[in-house]
Amino acid sequence: MRNTIISELFHIQYPIIQAGMVWCSGWRLASAVSNAGGLGILGAGSMSPQVLEEQIRKTQAATDKPFGVNLPLLYSKIEDQIEVILRTGVKIVFSSAGNPKLFTARFKSEGIIVVHVVSSRVFALKAEDAGCNAVVAEGFEAGGHNGRDETTTLCLIPSIRESVKIPVIAAGGISDGKSMLAAIALGADGVQIGSRFVVSEEASAHPSFKNLIIQASEGSTELTLKELTPVRLLKNQFWQQIQEAYLNNADSETLRALLGKGRARAGMFEGDLQNGELEIGQVAANIHKIEPAAKILTDIVLEYNQTLARLSQLSPIQF
Repeated sequence: MRNTIISELFHIQYPIIQAGMVWCSGWRLASAVSNAGGLGILGAGSMSPQVLEEQIRKTQAATDKPFGVNLPLLYSKIEDQIEVILRTGVKIVFSSAGNPKLFTARFKSEGIIVVHVVSSRVFALKAEDAGCNAVVAEGFEAGGHNGRDETTTLCLIPSIRESVKIPVIAAGGISDGKSMLAAIALGADGVQIGSRFVVSEEASAHPSFKNLIIQASEGSTELTLKELTPVRLLKNQFWQQIQEAYLNNADSETLRALLGKGRARAGMFEGDLQNGELEIGQVAANIHKIEPAAKILTDIVLEYNQTLARLSQLSPIQF
C-alpha cells in the first residue's frame, strides 16, 4: 500500500483512521491502532475533561506515534475539553456534531490538524470554508449518530470529492481491505473505520456488547430517532420501545424522555443489552471475530493489497 496524502498529513504508515467512538475508544485502542501504523482516536464524547486528560496521558505513555481526539462540538463542557487538549499537546482533532467554524481557527493557531466529520456535500463545503485540513465523509451505513438524509457512502464520497479540494476520508460500511479499496476508487484519500474496531480486544466496549455484534445479521440495525439526533442502533428491547412510541405518534419530547440519560453508557460500556443504546454500523453483519486491533489493521492492509493485485489482472472493457 503506497502512502497517500492522508498518510503524509498525519505522519502515519497506513491511511486508516480508527473512529473516535463513545464508550469504545479509550487509550488502549487508540495506542494499539497507532502503534500498528494507523491513526488511533480517543472518543472524547463520553469523557469528562478529567477523564479525557487521563486518557490522553495514558495514550502518550503507550505510544510515540501520532494519535488524535474526536471532539463532539455540542458537548456541554466543550471549553474545558479544549483546554485539556491544548494543555496536553494533542496534535490532531477530529470534530463532529456541530459547526466547525466555532473552534477550527483556534485549534489551527495552536498548530493542531483539524478534521471535521460530515454527512453531506453542503457540510463538507462548510468545513473546507472553516479551514479544516480534511473531512470525514460518513455515509448512512455508519454506526452511532448519522446524517438525516440517509446518503450512502457509495453516493456520498464521489459527491464530496468533486466538491472540495481538501483531503476526503471515507467512513460508513468500511471494515476490510475490499471496502477500503472501493472507497479509494470512489475518490477517498483514506478511510475511517469504527464498527470493526469496536470488536477489538482493546476496545473499551463491554464484552457482552462485542459478542452481540459478532452475532448480528443483515437487518440487525436501523437508523432511528431523527427527531432528536439520528442514530443507528442494534435492535433490542429499547429499540422496540422506540418503535412502539412511533406507532403511538410520539412527539420529540416524548422520545427525549424515553431516551433519558445514560442509555449509551448502559448499553455499550456496562453491557445492558436490553435497555441500553447499542450503537453500531450496518457492517456489523460482516464482523465475526473479536481480535487484537493490530491484527485487524494488518488484515485490512493485506486484503487491500491482494484485492488490488487481483483487479489489476482484469481485462479492460472493449469499446
